[in-house]
Amino acid sequence: MLAALFLAPVRLMAQPDENFHIYICFGQSNMEGNPRPEQIDKEGVPENFVTMNAVDFPDSKMGEWRKAVPPLCRPSTGLTPADWFGRTMAQNMPEGTKIGVVMVAVAGCSIDLFDKDKAQEYIPKQAGWMQNIVKEYGGDPYGRLIELSKKAMQDGVIKGILLHQGETNTNDPQWPANVKKIYDDILSDLGLEPGSVPLLSGEVVPADQKGVCADHNKVMATLPDTLQQAMVVPAYGCAAGRDHLHFNAKGLREFGRRYAGRMLGYLGY
Repeated sequence: MLAALFLAPVRLMAQPDENFHIYICFGQSNMEGNPRPEQIDKEGVPENFVTMNAVDFPDSKMGEWRKAVPPLCRPSTGLTPADWFGRTMAQNMPEGTKIGVVMVAVAGCSIDLFDKDKAQEYIPKQAGWMQNIVKEYGGDPYGRLIELSKKAMQDGVIKGILLHQGETNTNDPQWPANVKKIYDDILSDLGLEPGSVPLLSGEVVPADQKGVCADHNKVMATLPDTLQQAMVVPAYGCAAGRDHLHFNAKGLREFGRRYAGRMLGYLGY
């Protein structure tokens, strides 16, 4: 009993592990994961790459860390850019570094879904299937993202934000400003210094893959003009699925590596 009393203050004073790097991920269907993971995606996941569940999974609960074997987003989703982003980061950072992702994504959603000042007006106007996905996040995807990010920060440090969204906002000139607002809100709600972490925004399926929303990449190219901390991840050559709206599994592996390449460069590796 006496030993327990001495140990209790140590637990309370435990600090987040500076070598546990956490990345916040959000967006619509390509971030959620459209193609089914293949065997190569499930094998060889590094032990130092983990994900925090945003919903309950069959073998683990919301808010728990688990090895980042796909699917990462929800039990019914597929492969995401974060899968091979995390693998690549885990394999190329200094020994002892751990990579964690926290992901909330909703297929088909506008950027407005992640704006805490617009979401509650936006959600009731959407199709029933989208509202059902939103319900899995307690009716508030942004709130769930913040809730879990705060929990993750008890264990590690936020190093960046990964975004893949834009198809629903194709050619919307206000998209960069809307992304900046959400970025600023995330940092404020997490108690992080303004502009203290980068945001990596991946292009939508590009013109060389006959992307049906490829025009939005011109809008996305202007994002760093509005948000200084933004870096755009190019998608040229990343293979698309038959609908030319989603990347296929091969394309997402390459795309995830490119997200990691941008981040590794930012960190000086």
